[in-house]
Amino acid sequence: MKAGVTRYRAVVAYDGTDYFGFQRQAGDTPTIQGTIEAALRRVTGQDTTVIGAGRTDTGVHASGQVIAFDAAWRHGTSDLWRAINATLPASIALRSLDEAEAAFHPRFDARSRAYAYTLMFAPVRQPLWQRTTWQITTGRPPDLDAMQRAAAGLAGTHDFATFGQPPQGESTVREVLRSECRLLAQPETDGVTLRYEIEANAFLYRMVRRIVGGLARVGRGELAAEDFLTAFRAADGAWPNQSAPAHGLCLIRVTY
Repeated sequence: MKAGVTRYRAVVAYDGTDYFGFQRQAGDTPTIQGTIEAALRRVTGQDTTVIGAGRTDTGVHASGQVIAFDAAWRHGTSDLWRAINATLPASIALRSLDEAEAAFHPRFDARSRAYAYTLMFAPVRQPLWQRTTWQITTGRPPDLDAMQRAAAGLAGTHDFATFGQPPQGESTVREVLRSECRLLAQPETDGVTLRYEIEANAFLYRMVRRIVGGLARVGRGELAAEDFLTAFRAADGAWPNQSAPAHGLCLIRVTY
């Protein structure tokens, strides 16, 4: 690293609705990485590459994405933090900003990542939740016990080939540290809102969305929890269930 240059680490929150994922793309395609890099360029006058802990897909949100970047900044870290947030659009914010070790890498140093997926079972659509919640139109409450049995069966080290392909390499074995469904208290809505949380050492491509698609069928009584787990353990890539839409998914935490 050049003299006078510091590596910074930030926790980022964003509404991914209007972005084509985290990773920078060609042209003027709006992405989270590209937008943050543009803000840094305006603030510091330097071309800076932002490294992220997770490459969230189009429409996916984050409350705990971790990034790192290098910059020469002569003022305090708190001044840089305020300047970046003042420059970013309302849909993206740095929750914190600190100096980091020069070798820190948000992706390769991470021990685990946690995602949350929000589902709402309701008789009519709820407009205020449309950007962050998968709304399932139904007059019946979901079978939370069955969903929890199915979710709990994913914990541990397993072959998750049923739920996706590896973003690199060939191994589809992952260690899931936690997999659970719980009710959310949202009394102002007309339905039942659930939050599925999963934490793992790594994820397959669209793994969480495929899991949630199956869990939703379990909740509606269309798929038994035992059949969900049987298909998962087959690890053969044959998963006919609908993938959950991107807008219900949020990267909530990266652990180091």
